Amino acid sequence: MASELEPEVQAIDRSLLECSAEETAGKWLQATDLTREVYQHLAHYVPKIYCRGPNPFPQKEDMLAQHVLLGPMEWYLCGEDPAFGFPKLEQANKPSHLCGRVFKVGEPTYSCRDCAVDPTCVLCMECFLGSIHRDHRYRMTTSGGGGFCDCGDTEAWKEGPYCQKHELNTSEIEEEEDPLVHLSEDVIARTYNIFAIMFRYAVEILTWEKESELPADLEIVEKSDTYYCMLFNDEVHTYEQVIYTLQKAVNCTQKEAIGFATTVDRDGRRSVRYGDFQYCEQAKSVIVRNTSRQTKPLKVQVMHSSIVAHQNFGLKLLSWLGNVIGYSDGLRRILCQVGLQEGPDGENSSLVDRLMLNDSKLWKGARSVYHQLFMSSLLMDLKYKKLFAIRFAKNYERLQSDYVTDDHDREFSIADLSVQIFTVPSLARMLITEENLMTIIIKTFMDHLRHRDAQGRFQFERYTALQAFKFRRVQSLIFDLKYVLISKPTEWSDDLRQKFLEGFDAFLELLKCMQGMDPITRQVGQHIEMEPEWEAAFTLQMKLTHVISMMQDWCALDEKVLIEAYKKCLAVLMQCHGGFTDGEQPITLSICGHSVETIRYCVSQEKVSIHLPVSRLLAGLHVLLSKSEVAYKFPELLPLSELSPPMLIEHPLRCLVLCAQVHAGMWRRNGFSLVNQIYYYHNVKCRREMFDKDIVMLQTGVSMMDPNHFLMIMLSRFELYQIFSTPDYGKRFSSEITHKDVVQQNNTLIEEMLYLIIMIVGERFSPGVGQVNATDEIKREIIHQLSIKPMAHSELVKSLPEDENKETGMESVIEAVAHFKKPGLTGRGMYELKPECAKEFNLYFYHFSRAEQSKAEEAQRKLKRQNREDTALPPPVLPPFCPLFASLVNILQSDVMLCIMRTVLQWAVEHNGYAWSESMLQRVLHLIGMALQEEKQHLDNVTEEHVVTFTFTQKISKPGEAPNNSPSILAMLETLQNAPYLDVHKDMIRWILKTFNAIKKIRESSSTSPVAETEGTIMEESSRDKDKAERKRKAEIARLRREKIMAQMSEMQRHFIDENKELFQQTLELDASTSAVLDNSPMVSNMALTALGPAQTQVPEQRQFVTCILCQEEQEVKVESKAMVLAAFVQRSTVLSKNRSKFIQDPGNDCCSVYFDSVQAKEQRRQQRLRLHTSYDVENGEFLCPLCECLSNTVIPLLLPPRNIFNSRLNISDQPKLTQWIRTISQQIKALQVLRKEENTASSKNLENMDELQFPEGFRPDFHPKNPYSESIKEMLTTFGTATYKVGLKVHPNEEDPRVPIMCWGSCAYTIQSIERILSDEDKPLFGPLPCRLDDCLRSLTRFAAAHWTVASLSVVQGHFCKLFASLVPDDNHGDLPCILDIDMFHLLVGLVLAFPALQCQDFSGISLGTGDLHIFHLVTMAHIVQILLTSCTEENGMDQENPAGEEELAVLALYKTLHQCTGSALKEIPSGWHLWRNVRNGIMPFLKCCALFFHYLNGVPSPPELQVSGTSHFEHLCNYLSLPNNLICLFQENNEITKLLIESWCHNIEVKRYLEGERDAISNDLSFFFVPWRCPKSGGDKSRAPTLCLVCGTLLCSQSYCCQTELEGEDVGACTAHTYSCGSGVGIFLRVRECQVLFLAGKTKGCFYSPPYLDDYGETDQGLRRGNPLHLCKERFKKIQKLWHQHSITEEIGHAQEANQTLVGIDWQHL
Repeated sequence: MASELEPEVQAIDRSLLECSAEETAGKWLQATDLTREVYQHLAHYVPKIYCRGPNPFPQKEDMLAQHVLLGPMEWYLCGEDPAFGFPKLEQANKPSHLCGRVFKVGEPTYSCRDCAVDPTCVLCMECFLGSIHRDHRYRMTTSGGGGFCDCGDTEAWKEGPYCQKHELNTSEIEEEEDPLVHLSEDVIARTYNIFAIMFRYAVEILTWEKESELPADLEIVEKSDTYYCMLFNDEVHTYEQVIYTLQKAVNCTQKEAIGFATTVDRDGRRSVRYGDFQYCEQAKSVIVRNTSRQTKPLKVQVMHSSIVAHQNFGLKLLSWLGNVIGYSDGLRRILCQVGLQEGPDGENSSLVDRLMLNDSKLWKGARSVYHQLFMSSLLMDLKYKKLFAIRFAKNYERLQSDYVTDDHDREFSIADLSVQIFTVPSLARMLITEENLMTIIIKTFMDHLRHRDAQGRFQFERYTALQAFKFRRVQSLIFDLKYVLISKPTEWSDDLRQKFLEGFDAFLELLKCMQGMDPITRQVGQHIEMEPEWEAAFTLQMKLTHVISMMQDWCALDEKVLIEAYKKCLAVLMQCHGGFTDGEQPITLSICGHSVETIRYCVSQEKVSIHLPVSRLLAGLHVLLSKSEVAYKFPELLPLSELSPPMLIEHPLRCLVLCAQVHAGMWRRNGFSLVNQIYYYHNVKCRREMFDKDIVMLQTGVSMMDPNHFLMIMLSRFELYQIFSTPDYGKRFSSEITHKDVVQQNNTLIEEMLYLIIMIVGERFSPGVGQVNATDEIKREIIHQLSIKPMAHSELVKSLPEDENKETGMESVIEAVAHFKKPGLTGRGMYELKPECAKEFNLYFYHFSRAEQSKAEEAQRKLKRQNREDTALPPPVLPPFCPLFASLVNILQSDVMLCIMRTVLQWAVEHNGYAWSESMLQRVLHLIGMALQEEKQHLDNVTEEHVVTFTFTQKISKPGEAPNNSPSILAMLETLQNAPYLDVHKDMIRWILKTFNAIKKIRESSSTSPVAETEGTIMEESSRDKDKAERKRKAEIARLRREKIMAQMSEMQRHFIDENKELFQQTLELDASTSAVLDNSPMVSNMALTALGPAQTQVPEQRQFVTCILCQEEQEVKVESKAMVLAAFVQRSTVLSKNRSKFIQDPGNDCCSVYFDSVQAKEQRRQQRLRLHTSYDVENGEFLCPLCECLSNTVIPLLLPPRNIFNSRLNISDQPKLTQWIRTISQQIKALQVLRKEENTASSKNLENMDELQFPEGFRPDFHPKNPYSESIKEMLTTFGTATYKVGLKVHPNEEDPRVPIMCWGSCAYTIQSIERILSDEDKPLFGPLPCRLDDCLRSLTRFAAAHWTVASLSVVQGHFCKLFASLVPDDNHGDLPCILDIDMFHLLVGLVLAFPALQCQDFSGISLGTGDLHIFHLVTMAHIVQILLTSCTEENGMDQENPAGEEELAVLALYKTLHQCTGSALKEIPSGWHLWRNVRNGIMPFLKCCALFFHYLNGVPSPPELQVSGTSHFEHLCNYLSLPNNLICLFQENNEITKLLIESWCHNIEVKRYLEGERDAISNDLSFFFVPWRCPKSGGDKSRAPTLCLVCGTLLCSQSYCCQTELEGEDVGACTAHTYSCGSGVGIFLRVRECQVLFLAGKTKGCFYSPPYLDDYGETDQGLRRGNPLHLCKERFKKIQKLWHQHSITEEIGHAQEANQTLVGIDWQHL
């Protein structure tokens, strides 16, 4: 098949390649009908180039298209070779001062909070870094794609519109000059021709709707029967559904289906089958059938291949046009002209209009291509931007309707361009005045919400899914309205006024449809059955909140507009209240001789609604009248006299009563929907235009009516009128004890009503109500938020309302009211309230929720107690009201108010039962306090001739009315002051009385009457003394009680000790014994401690007792006793390796390092004993330690120091020297090897041959030592060894595998190395107090590794020893030895030392085990020194020449010379000896520290005290402890003859030469972190959505996406999981760059998120970049993550996180 195709393909290529661009262009220049010529050319060639088979070849297609199709156009346009023509155009062009870079999805964008005109003004990274804004308060976000950089747009920035790069281009801009002056006439004519033809062709073919025929002028005669089955994208079906359907329909593999689905999602369409019509039709029917069950089916078309070809070329053309106009502004201007030119069919026939109106019919890829073209042409040319804006506004309604029914997201719709147009202030103004844009937007919005009830209000009940979808879509119109309003006009023309007010009318129509929507009626009897739909209405309200505020801001800017708007709003409100009195009978209320007419209305029985936007808008405008003083300048223009205050307050009052009743529990049966509505009504997102405005409306009403009348109407609406209007109602109440609930409800309602009065009088911090400015309002909010508790910046911002620019205004005032406290290692930075602001605290602040109020009260009282003040929380001093609201204060001294106060105090004095509550009293006291403060301020500010009309003090001193002569309010307060049941309020009452006296004094001094000493003060004095005595008495009682308790406790303690005497003695003895050991028991104290060798310090054996956690039995650790074990966790690790592919310690072990973390209880003596054969095989055998719940997957047996068991022979004094010992060992090895060979070849004859073998003296290879351990311990040794092997090599356990011992030794060496690294990273001493977990782990692990050979096969261990030994001392048998530079010396040492007993047990010549250890250690140390010298690169230092050369320096130099000779002079020239010696000392320290730890745990010799403290280099002490000479080079000199041979053999390895010549690296340990901007490697160069950085090796990955999944052990896993296996053997730490999250992964199933090391200026992390504040790396937090990695705590951290947070378990970690 393929062979037939190939010549055909080549033939096509040839005919195409022979086509010359220059000739074609020449032909076109001669043509009379250019359009026909070009169309013929395209009709002939396009189908030959594009779509020649089932799979596209974009590279080949693009190359041919450029050559055959685009080339001629470029020649034609330039009139010469485009390679010269375009650069000429570019040179003549003035570079643009606009940036215009279009953002891709996920690209970072920056906005400046100080200078941006609105939040949509953003910069790309490059412009931002070159602008002045990088030092301002900026906000960074990631783009959703589609916007462009506003650098250079002077309307977008208050200052600094240009970055450095674009500033250069602004110098010569004069007036708007025509860019065409730079082009010659004929270039203009030719460009115009070709642009007109090509643009028209592209638009025509892209909007073509027939599936199998082309437009007439593109049809060709010989048409082939080839079709495509084209699948289109929609936003309804999921990836999984599409993949599944495709696998069925076009039977492809899953991988191919994923490929198709990804392309469809990215480009909007993809052909899934190629062939004749029938073949494609069949696939189409399967796809449609399979996807039509739940939703509408996937869109599939069978299209003729030539149509697809032309469409592909059409897209190519549009991008080509975009590129070409980049060369010159002149070309751009011509393209704009062509695009916006009216076509032959009049309205909407220009090419741009045709594209826009067909937008929802195009597929995703086509849309994004032409949107990009519009952005780079129409939006970059200021003249045409305006013309385009007008076209956009004219078609606005159609475009939005298309979008609402379209199934693609907003970012793929042309409607999304509104953000680019409407946010430009000059364009927005022009569109409002010329196109009446405001009215159009609002009308379009209203048209889409057609569902109304009988009163014409919106109805969202029983929304279908489709309507809900439309409603979500329509909300974007509100954003457009917001964009239009976002920049406020500075001067108004009459046109603008007229059009704005028309828009305002339309807006009032919209609000009128919302006034009273979703009305609710109280459920009585049974609970509501269906929760009503309430969210839609609130969504609408939330979205409109900013628009409503902005409308008011616009009105405030012009007096005429404000007056007109106020009248219009009032008129609409009158209409809404049209049927205000119908059907509701009027009633008359009277209290205290005042009476008022109102209507009978009960909130708890009739319909009531929480949505009152018209009333609230009027309230807002009324405040503006006061604020802008229009109310005082032009009172004759305002309808203030016709206002009916009762009508204004009616609905807001009902709404507040509803809240009170809900709180009193009267609406319980209405379900959660109502609770949620009340919550949002008060919530910070809505309250500005809901709750706050209702309070303002009540204030407006009260300021215009008699306060007594207002209070009576209010009592009536709260359904409390009866209680306060009939005397003795309270007594009657308490006698009928039956209605406990009713009483409770009434109490709550009274409390709520009093609270409302407090708010009406006290909330004057809105500019216009009180004489304050906007910053005072924010300050007050912040003070009250911080009174609850100190808060982080983000919490504080959340609790403040944002304006339309997402600003709260907090930063400007926060310094004045709070201190900032920086965060530590965890937690966040906090703001704390400055103490001097506490006096402004108002307990009844109206934005407190109930919980916040009680917390704040508690916190403030606590503060006062700490400062030794009394705990009264008096009302703060308030700013004065504006004149329009000035009469409000009279409510406090109105008769009805005094009656209410008197009644409540009366109840409190009588103190009968439950008919009153303390909170009620507290509120009354607060109100009295407010009235006194008010009177005091009036008196302080009074001028000579004015009389103070506010006479509250006189009114509360008068007793009640005649019939029942109740005492005065003042008298009742004095009575209550001593009531024992009101302890809490004592301080408050005292404060009131004190203030009262102060006011009296002021009044008396101003009126000259003689001063009579009032009884009040005397009473106050006496009461104060009483109070003091009372407090003393209480303190005394408390003291006695405390003493009694203490006595009881010590008595109990004594009893306990007596009963458990033996326990206490035991612990004391144990402590004594352990401490003695630590202090180096006296026998050893005065001699030097040596850890190994024949001179090893002998330590008396300690007996160790342990207790089992499971059965609590105690047992001594002995060789023959049962096994005791520690729970442990084995994991693979690559923490210390840099080159992450090999880690050589023995040829048979590839990159396996195992790490043991003995997960162990806090007390050492509680280990766990496993009964034999119990194993928690949970898939990988993991379990939690029974005591401390740490993750474990195996157990380590506890053993005695194994060396003492094997080393039973005497130490003979004449132990051989190193040279002699090496020879002996080599001979023994040789003998063994011969023996092995013999065994393998002649198993039958070996009896006869036995005698002929010559063994070295005293060596008995036939001797097999007896295993000293008990069965259960042997079993545990095997278990643990196998577990290590299983986890390390990821294989099934196999006890016989020869790699088991290697794994055990490796894990031991590795664990010691990593612990040494941790200690040196943290500058801790080597033998300092290690945590008992680590200490026990190392001890058990080392002893286990040393004992493990007893359960392994002897010959295997001997074989390992031979192999390892050969890598240092070469012999003939091992050819392929590793190079000395590839060996990790410490691993080698551990392996040799621990395998040595297997050889030594057969040696009876008297060489002790200790000698062997010492010689092995010396040998390895020498190899390590050579390793260091070979790899030490030397930087020349001037200072080192002066140092006198000591013996060490000379010795090192000599050794270096030897190496120099051995390597054939490949080593660099010799630097100074001092330098070399320093290198050797520093290089060998980690090795020596590891060895010290190893031999300490192996032989149990206590560490010398010098190593137990941190200090300067411990080099000498280490050398002594390890019995090394201080001058390490002596090792070489002492054993001269053999070292020479060894060095030669080491240096002759071919790898050493390669290293010295710079061809390869040696192994080394360091971590590097780096970060680069990045694209996803697979999905066609698209920027990755979730780039993720591996913090271990710095690789960037593409997380959480189909494109980068790989297969691992038969499962599909995400890029991160796959990477953990190659980089951290299954454990990984990642930074998700865009989310700013740290991700820990372990294996495929476990993971957790961790707080990132980046903090903003307020000491907070910002996961998901939600707030967008600038972030900086916090070094301490980064260290903390690094430490977790070094300590291998990642797995455990994840374990703890998953235990604590169940949601983490549900995440598919393997797909990340």
